Amino acid sequence: MRRGITATALVATLALAATACGSDDETGGSKSSGELSGTVTWWDTSNVGSEDKVFKKIAEGFEKKHPKVDVKYVNVPFGEAQNKFKNAAQANSGAPDVIRSEVAWTPEFADLGYLAPLDGTAALKDEGDFLEQAAASTKYKGKTYAVPQVIDSMGIFYNKKMFKDAGVEPPAKIADLKSIAKKIKEKTGKTGLYLRGDDSYYFLSFLYGEGGDLVDADSKTVTVDNAEGTKAFGVVKDLVDSGAAKTDATDGWENMMSSFKNGEVAMMINGPWAVADTLTGKEFTDKANLGISTVPAGSAGQGAPQGGHNLGVYAGSENLDASYAFVEYMTSVESQAQTAGELNLLPTRTSAYAKKEAVDSEIVQFFKPVVETAVERPWIPETGSLFAPLNVEYTKVLTGQTTPEKAAKATGDSYRKLLKGWK
Repeated sequence: MRRGITATALVATLALAATACGSDDETGGSKSSGELSGTVTWWDTSNVGSEDKVFKKIAEGFEKKHPKVDVKYVNVPFGEAQNKFKNAAQANSGAPDVIRSEVAWTPEFADLGYLAPLDGTAALKDEGDFLEQAAASTKYKGKTYAVPQVIDSMGIFYNKKMFKDAGVEPPAKIADLKSIAKKIKEKTGKTGLYLRGDDSYYFLSFLYGEGGDLVDADSKTVTVDNAEGTKAFGVVKDLVDSGAAKTDATDGWENMMSSFKNGEVAMMINGPWAVADTLTGKEFTDKANLGISTVPAGSAGQGAPQGGHNLGVYAGSENLDASYAFVEYMTSVESQAQTAGELNLLPTRTSAYAKKEAVDSEIVQFFKPVVETAVERPWIPETGSLFAPLNVEYTKVLTGQTTPEKAAKATGDSYRKLLKGWK
């Protein structure tokens, strides 16, 4: 999963983390008596108000199983977690024992030496049960540095009643999206699509749909500024300029979610992590009113990105045994089945899809084949850093401050400064 934590979410201060981190004396645990003990601090980056409650509840189950282990649960806003963890780990002060890492962060943290290798530990119990595409982001230079917790992709969320009133069906292609948005405007007075403008992760479906990509890791070549990348910037600009979509460059998550939940727009592009929040909206008091379809295809095809989250163990943790056991528990079949049932999040274990909770979830069943064909990002240390310069240019394009051509070039130039020696 990616995204969804806002600036108003519960902030995990470094002061709090410092009193509960793996480097504190009180956290030292031992298995010498055959029983786990001590403290495990977990930084969770899930959505506040929906996902966090479930993950906290599951974590409390680990304490019941291991009564001498105290799990310190801290929810850290997604947008702050990457740098906060790096700063704490670098300073060897305040880092958690376990962190919920966006898939792109894992190779970066591993490259920096901040994650403990997990091969041969309890954390990787039944390793062969993990989906191959989910496990890919956990590997770096021949070792495993995290365990996949959830996997996801993106789709079009749509308001079924609004679609019925407008007499339209979910868009299969970008051109369909524009014509459908026009009919929705004519019949209901509402805007067709909310296109999140402050987070370029939501741009990837359009980039991949035009046959583009950010980089080619095999040939060490920057590709975001080629013809396909420029065309993708043009596609999203046209959606906004034509009135098919509305956007906002500030607080995009909140604005997007409130617009869709309150019936101001008929569609949004989002992932399974947004379902629980979406269903709290007045438009979806009847859950059956929420429709989900694949993201519209571009000229080169359908290109939803693969996302998700991993659990990594801090290399400086003073309670590694309990941390390994905690990661195994949180990524177990039972825990994944629970999150599938309560949050509609997709498991990373093959056997979890056979559990009743996953079988009964229409969201999980819809996204499972989407995930299987989703486009992977390159699992290089810099992957997580590629979004910052892309965010700037993506927002500028959507708000009319630059052209697609200039945006693609500026992003490419930034990437070549970041990726030393790349073409």
